[in-house]
Amino acid sequence: MVSDEAKAARAAGQAQGRTVSRYLTALDSTKPKRGRQRSPERMQARIAELPGEIAQAKPLKRVHLIQELMDLEAELGKEEETVDISDVESEFISIAAEYSERKGISYAAWREVGVPASVLKAAGVARTRSAD
Repeated sequence: MVSDEAKAARAAGQAQGRTVSRYLTALDSTKPKRGRQRSPERMQARIAELPGEIAQAKPLKRVHLIQELMDLEAELGKEEETVDISDVESEFISIAAEYSERKGISYAAWREVGVPASVLKAAGVARTRSAD
């Protein structure tokens, strides 16, 4: 039989895992994309051009143009969403040091996935050197 203390520890660990997952997902969604960025105006102009091209295209080209239209509309929808990760970030800060210690996650690993140094410092995750 599992003790109440063990159940509570497991639940706390699972909650921390969910917090870390939410934060890393939010961090990914706000990360700038590589390469040349298209302006919303240029995307709108291309969206306006596509229906005429779709109407005249052969079937294979039509499916590609329809997908391009769908992709542009989705990208514009994302542009309009402003992601505020401050709440998720503060939750991450409150648990990151304990989670890192428990799971053996280093400062360098957090940095590699894009967690800012300022967040790790606020969380109390120490910058340590690996023993080579």
